[in-house]
Amino acid sequence: MSTVMSRAAATKPPASVSESALDRARHGERVIVRRGKKPVAAVVSIADLKLLEELEDRYDVSVSVSRLANPKEKRVPWAEVRKRAGL
Repeated sequence: MSTVMSRAAATKPPASVSESALDRARHGERVIVRRGKKPVAAVVSIADLKLLEELEDRYDVSVSVSRLANPKEKRVPWAEVRKRAGL
């Protein structure tokens, strides 16, 4: 699973994210940011973010373990993985 995360200074939040939304997230409430009627983002507490990251890590490990346990699963050399990722 690939995750891209950006950071913004809390001293001056983007115009679309109000101080009340940040305060609500700081106290554990999940806030949906909408553009018109369409949800486009969420503001969550750091605790929720850490939980999401831990769940992603656990999922990645479980997929890796299951693939390594299956001898018929096609293996990709590390050099090829780096090349595909542009590293």
